[in-house]
Amino acid sequence: MNERYDYAEIESKWQKKWVDENTHRVTESDSKPKYYCLEMFPYPSGNLHMGHVRNYSIGDVIARYKTMHGFNVLHPIGWDSFGLPAENAAIKHNTPPAKWTKENIANMNRQLHAMGLSYDWDREVTTCLPEYYKWTQWLFLQFYNKGLAYKKGASVNWCPGCHTVLANEQVVEGACERCDSIVEKKSLEQWFFKITDYADRLLEDLDKLEGWPTKVKTMQENWIGRSEGALIQFKVQETDDVVEVFTTRPDTVFGVSYMVLAPEHPLVEKLIDGTDKAEEVRAFVKKVQQMTEVERSSTEMEKEGLAIGAHVINPANGQVVPILIGNYVIYEYGTGAVMGVPTHDERDFFFARKYNLPMTVVVQPEGVSLTPETMEGAYTAEGIMVNSGQFDGMTNTEAKKAIVAWLEEKGQGKLKVNYRLRDWLISRQRFWGAPIPIIYCDHCGAVPVPEEQLPVLLPQDVNFKPSGESPLKYMDEFAQTTCPVCGAPARRETDTMDTFVCSSWYYLRYTDAHNDQKPFAKDKADYWMNVDQYIGGVEHAILHLLYARFFTKVLKDIGLVSVDEPFKNLLTQGMVLKEGSKMSKSKGNIVSPEEIIGKYGADTARLFILFAAPPERDLEWNDQAVEGCYRFINRIWRLVEEFSRSHDGKCVAYGEFGDLGKAEKDLRRLTHTTIKRVSEDVGVRFNFNTAISAIMELVNGMYQYREQGNNEQVMAEAIETLILLMAPFTPHVTEELWQGMGHTDSVHHQTWPTVDEKALIAEETTVVIQINGKVRDKINLPMNMDSKEVENLVLALPKISEQLTGKDIKKVVVIPNKLVNIVVG
Repeated sequence: MNERYDYAEIESKWQKKWVDENTHRVTESDSKPKYYCLEMFPYPSGNLHMGHVRNYSIGDVIARYKTMHGFNVLHPIGWDSFGLPAENAAIKHNTPPAKWTKENIANMNRQLHAMGLSYDWDREVTTCLPEYYKWTQWLFLQFYNKGLAYKKGASVNWCPGCHTVLANEQVVEGACERCDSIVEKKSLEQWFFKITDYADRLLEDLDKLEGWPTKVKTMQENWIGRSEGALIQFKVQETDDVVEVFTTRPDTVFGVSYMVLAPEHPLVEKLIDGTDKAEEVRAFVKKVQQMTEVERSSTEMEKEGLAIGAHVINPANGQVVPILIGNYVIYEYGTGAVMGVPTHDERDFFFARKYNLPMTVVVQPEGVSLTPETMEGAYTAEGIMVNSGQFDGMTNTEAKKAIVAWLEEKGQGKLKVNYRLRDWLISRQRFWGAPIPIIYCDHCGAVPVPEEQLPVLLPQDVNFKPSGESPLKYMDEFAQTTCPVCGAPARRETDTMDTFVCSSWYYLRYTDAHNDQKPFAKDKADYWMNVDQYIGGVEHAILHLLYARFFTKVLKDIGLVSVDEPFKNLLTQGMVLKEGSKMSKSKGNIVSPEEIIGKYGADTARLFILFAAPPERDLEWNDQAVEGCYRFINRIWRLVEEFSRSHDGKCVAYGEFGDLGKAEKDLRRLTHTTIKRVSEDVGVRFNFNTAISAIMELVNGMYQYREQGNNEQVMAEAIETLILLMAPFTPHVTEELWQGMGHTDSVHHQTWPTVDEKALIAEETTVVIQINGKVRDKINLPMNMDSKEVENLVLALPKISEQLTGKDIKKVVVIPNKLVNIVVG
């Protein structure tokens, strides 16, 4: 091997060899246990960033470690390649999205190979290719046939910047998560997936996910937002209409003194039409519509309302109460109506005081009589029912069930479970997405595209409008077709699917990536699923991870897979920061992976990104630490090169060590202690930083031994162990070093080193000596020495006896092999 560490030559050599020999290709096998390691696939934006490097380095260490432990490891990669950036680039540069995307994939493919990642490239998937989105469309049809895909008119989130609809999850603080435009409300006919049908299962099965971070499960639990309560019907006095209200406090229904409707509630216009309140109410509605949903949901926003001149009848006591509209009630949440109980809800209390609305106490503390006139806020604690007819005297907890049962008997209420979760809006008014496979016929209505006619292909020759509108609806060659049922002229659906649909099943396509008869064969999916370790950013906790769980459950129900959860274990890695901020072009703090690889090599880049912080924590970029990792690899290179040169590059056998001196025993103990620490840190805790730290300590110990010992067997064991432990972190240089030690096969095909427990046994140990808890000295003693002998030896030490002169020894505490504490008065 060369005397100098030439990372550029070494890395290009091994990358070519791995590609030429298809080293990382795997197939199903019953001879080994399977392990499916997966990082979230990237959007092909054009270049890798340091977040990618971190994500993929973490996954590669796990995949390589498991391979060395005898697992049949599936470690695939692909491209989440539909989406808005390609379309925006097409508009800006007059470049077809397919061409822009293909060029970006080619560049990022090259960059991923340069990192030395152990991907099975035979399983590469690209979501924008017809051979993939054919099956995305096919899955849409399965959802449609099961009643889980439907179209309805809805008030939707409209991004004026992107000219498309956004799911609720894509609106962040009232703005588009992509372009930061303020999101507007717009009424459109849209396609939805009925994820709410699976709300209970999505919630309950979070308990199965023992390998997921608690914070992610909590985020999903809160997003699903299950609450138990009652659905109560209030009849409108002026018409025959009924207003339904969901409440978690049916015990307070006797205290309802007003009703608030969302300004966009369809009853509002009906109740004000032709009245003297119409103009004032419409002006209020228009004002509220200009507010964002976040503003209207904020607890800090001033609550405003307006009486519309209509009333409802309280089903509990027959009392007629006024209807108002309020800026804080949103039609899409619950039923779009809220019953006002000011004495027992803080928001209602101050709203009622502001608008001089009546109040009635219906729950009060035992032995205390509350009056609205003297109350300074709502009473929300447990209590005894009052002013509630036959329910007076009950605890309010008992009354909840009793009142709902009573209302149910009257046909005016029922128990109800409500969810914050809304159905998944999948329609997008964009070009660069999977076309929705539906045809509209004047005679037959909405008709699914026959499966044998899939895929519905995106057209190639497209003219994009500067406005950003999708060109599909203006392209007759795409939109015009014939009805597959009656043969009459018909039109295709011109909306495309949310790109999250494509990423909700890609992990299954990897199990059978080239199947042209079905999305994947069930036996292959059953062999590999579920994903044993999934790795990605916590920002996907709600969107992607929730949708993928939903898809898996649906696919199990229709018999395509046997698992009901896609990802057994989840690791959410932190961000890569520089100067305390997330790397971004606008902040000017980008560090290019290509520059780092060009200057130091991929192994150094990988080692730093894994050493700098635990994977779940944010990582602060540090140029000096990168340089330090490069120097560390050079230290290893020099150590191995010198040993290899002294043995003419031939293997040195080791195993039977015979009688060893102290230095040799110490090095063997350090070698096997390091195996134990690295195995636990990588295989159990994913603490890659402390694993690398342990390896650094081993290297230091090997250099120290080189100065005092010359047992070539002990040194050969330490060196080969070092190379094997480093292999998952720095795959290129370890291949070269392994060859330099005289081996001809790949280091990555070796068995992970095992701990020799006998080597861990120390003959001596360092014992700390304290006086009244303060360290005064240290001494090396034989292991497991008798406590009384240790005490006598320590008390006789000149340094200790001097400090004990004139003092009364109260007690001597001996902790075997560790510590002696002398307590004096």
